[in-house]
This record gives sequence, structure tokens and C-alpha cells, in this order.
Amino acid sequence: MKKGWPVKSIGELCILRPPKAEARSRLKDESYVSFLPMENMGIDLKYPIPSKERMLREVDGSYTYFADGDVLLAKITPCFQNGKLGIAKDLRNGTGFGSSEFFVLRPNPVLNSEYLYYFLSRSIFREEGVLCMGGSVGHQRVPPDFLLSQQIILPSLPEQQRIVGVLDEAFACLATAQANAEKNLQNARALFESHLQSVFTHRGKGWEQKRIPDVCITFGRGKSRHRPRNEPSLYGGDYPFIQTGDLSNADHVITTYTQTYSAKGLAQSKLWPKGTVGIAIVGATIGETGILGFDGCFPDSIIGMNVDPKKADPFFIEYMLQHFKETVKSQGEGSARENINLATFDRLVFPIPPIVDQHLIVKKFDLIKKETQRLESLYQQKQAALSALKKSLLHQAFSGGL
Repeated sequence: MKKGWPVKSIGELCILRPPKAEARSRLKDESYVSFLPMENMGIDLKYPIPSKERMLREVDGSYTYFADGDVLLAKITPCFQNGKLGIAKDLRNGTGFGSSEFFVLRPNPVLNSEYLYYFLSRSIFREEGVLCMGGSVGHQRVPPDFLLSQQIILPSLPEQQRIVGVLDEAFACLATAQANAEKNLQNARALFESHLQSVFTHRGKGWEQKRIPDVCITFGRGKSRHRPRNEPSLYGGDYPFIQTGDLSNADHVITTYTQTYSAKGLAQSKLWPKGTVGIAIVGATIGETGILGFDGCFPDSIIGMNVDPKKADPFFIEYMLQHFKETVKSQGEGSARENINLATFDRLVFPIPPIVDQHLIVKKFDLIKKETQRLESLYQQKQAALSALKKSLLHQAFSGGL
């Protein structure tokens, strides 16, 4: 910290919750003011844009009051952890109302509101705030005392403005770098999807419309009869038991699992061979697919497809099912909950080329997918580096290092 810079608490430098009487004294009941619900409070957005306007009499009862220049901070989980924070600006009649889950801080003349905004945007502030939260699960809030007790170094206003300018410029560059990385990733994913679309749209000679059961040795549900789901004796044996979560987490091939079946469980189920394609048919993972990397059992929430190698490549079938996922889901039967079932595949036919062409198509898909994954890895590394740089800049800014 630079010599001579005082340290003050936010409670010494800000008014918490400016009184609504200010608005009532300046405006009539029918005057319009800006309205800012929590969903319009952005993340990494210095100046949120109120999406609505309402008459003062409609909002001055239960909503939170603020004015131009006030700093707004979400106090409830998960909005606080997500960094919902901003400075009120360009409000209708200089006045705004919004969520009752906002803290409103009005800096006194020696504290720049943008300087305060950056102080509150530090990850360490959120991490410490989470530890102080109280309330019922799902409705925990940061207490006002935690916020007001935060200590902030207070250089002169010109120095605060200089620091804000440095952070503005640096974060603008970081945002550009992040946007470019995201664009490159989207382009890579779009290339893969475009290639899938092209292959299944511009079909060559020998393609036929076939049902998936017609190219399988075995096709069906993962077990032979109803399984008591909570019977301990069915679990804990030598046979991998693949659940829908294991399937959706797989990258093409299922290589890990979290549960096993006992001999008793296997007697009520079916051991599918390595290379079997599985598709989740209910729940949050509906339509997700994967290929067994070992012999394993499926629950009744997964349809198994043991593909005949003379008729189809399992990797082609899995790629094809991913491409036609929405079509498959739309053909499922059910009312209260979306689902796929065996009858879905009795009705649906898919474009399937000769087996030699399937192998070539899979090789092309694999190459493009590998490149997409490489770009995803680079993007994640860049994201981590940008996040670390942002954290470092904020630390320097509020320890006298900028």
C-alpha cells in the first residue's frame, strides 16, 4: 500500500439503503421511474440497463430505491456468488426501483462509485461474503454488517479515477480476448455440426433408409424385468452398471462408471458386450448416447444397441443418433414427461450408407472432433489465464500496486 493512503470501512464512506422519501419528495405518484429486476442485473456489466419503467406509486412500496450513481449489489444466493453488481445510470427522472434483494450503496464525495464497483467485483470479496451468509437453504443472504465492515484503501479522487481508467482499459482488452476465444470455439463446434449436416444431407450412392433394430444383433431395454431400485443385494459386484449420468459424461466411448452389479443383479439384467451403443430415454439426459468401452449392464432408462459389424459401425450409429437427437426426442411417446421408448425406433428410419462408407465417415468425424476438442482445451486454458489476470489486476489495484 502506498504511504499516506488511508484505509476506511465502507460503512464510513457510504450510505446503505438511501431513503425512499427522496423519490417521494421530488416526484409525483404518477411520475415514471426506471425499474430493474434481478434478471437485468448483469455480470461484469458496470452499468446495468433497466428494461422497464413504472409509475412511482406502483413501486415505492415493496421495491428497493436507488438513484443515478448508486452502486447496486445482489445480496442473495446464487446472485451474490455470480457477481451481480452494477452502477445505476441514466435512470428515468434520475430514479430507479428494483429487487428487494439489492444492497444499495451511495458513496460520499470522497469515494468514486466506479472505484467502489471494482472493489466489490473482486473474487476474494465474494468468497469471504459466502462464508458469512445466513438464512434458509436456497435463500441465504450476505449480512449488511459484512458489507459495511469491508476495509478499502482510499487514495485521492484523481488517483481513484486513474486506477479506474487503468482497470477499464485492461478489462476491455480482456473482454475482447475472451470474445475472440469464444468465437473461435463456436466456429470449431459449428464446423463439426456443419460436417455432420453435410454428410447426412448430401448422401452418396448406396444409402438406404433403415430402422436401427434392423442393423443390430440385439436391440432393447437394459434389463429383462422390473428391478427394485433400492435393493442393496443387486449392487456392489463385478459387473459395470452404466447409469445415464455415466453415459452423458462420456466422450463418445464410456470408459468410467460409478456403480456395479452383483451376480443377483446380473440375473435380473443383461450384460451387453463392449461396443454396444446406449441411448438415455428419460430424464435430464434424454437423447444422450455413448458406446461401451467394456462389457456392462444398462438400467431400464437406457436402450442398448449391439450393432452387427457386418451391417453398421457402432461409432457411425452413435454419431448419427447425436445428429438426429431432436428428431428422436420428438417422436417419443409420453405425456407428463418427455421420453423415448422401443416403439420410437420401430417407427423411425435413418439414412445408413454401406459399411465401408460408414468407416470412412467415422474417420472424418473423429478428426474434426479431435480438432474441436483441441480448441476447447485451448479456450479453457485461455479462460483460466484471463480470469487469473483479472484477479491479479484487482488485487494490485486495491493494494496500491497499480
